[in-house]
Amino acid sequence: MNATSSFIYNLAEWITKFAYLNLLWILFTLLGGVFLGLFPSTISMFAVVRAWLKGDTDISVFRTFWKHYRDEFLKSNRLGVFVAVLIVFIALDIFYIQSSESNLLHWTYLPLFAFMLLFVKFLFYLFPSFVHFDTKLGQVIKNAFFIMLINPLTTLLIFLCLIPFIYLISILPAIGFIFGGSVYAFISMRFSLHAFQKVHEKKETLGSSQ
Repeated sequence: MNATSSFIYNLAEWITKFAYLNLLWILFTLLGGVFLGLFPSTISMFAVVRAWLKGDTDISVFRTFWKHYRDEFLKSNRLGVFVAVLIVFIALDIFYIQSSESNLLHWTYLPLFAFMLLFVKFLFYLFPSFVHFDTKLGQVIKNAFFIMLINPLTTLLIFLCLIPFIYLISILPAIGFIFGGSVYAFISMRFSLHAFQKVHEKKETLGSSQ
């Protein structure tokens, strides 16, 4: 097999893997009745992507996905409740502002938009932190928030990678159905691992200097 054929074969293999992982994410989300299945499926998807990025490219995607779905079902749904509360809070604020006739309340759009942007950036690191750090849920949330605060450049890079992908989905919605979740997980996890490594190196430097 020459270099071109090998490249095409590897590309086709990875396209198939990403499509298969995305299909598992959708199916297991539906299996859990959407709300109870969404977060275990998302965590499982990120766990598979993390394994790929750590070099375990030959793992059984289904077995790895199912193991995390089963083992993290309760913990991930507790995380889901936390995220859902924040989303409901944002939605209620938007509804209240839009339904109010007071022009003064419209000024609150700015801090609300800032909070929404902070929330989106926080989500970039939340699921990667869940599968990377073997800690309690409260510590996972703290880790994600802390890492988000100290890595603005990494967050910007995630945005820059996601924007063209979202634009592509807007042109070809089928791309989102086939690859949307798995590609997002790959982008978020790839840059998050870099951020985690930077934090780990800083801790080691501080530890050696004491």
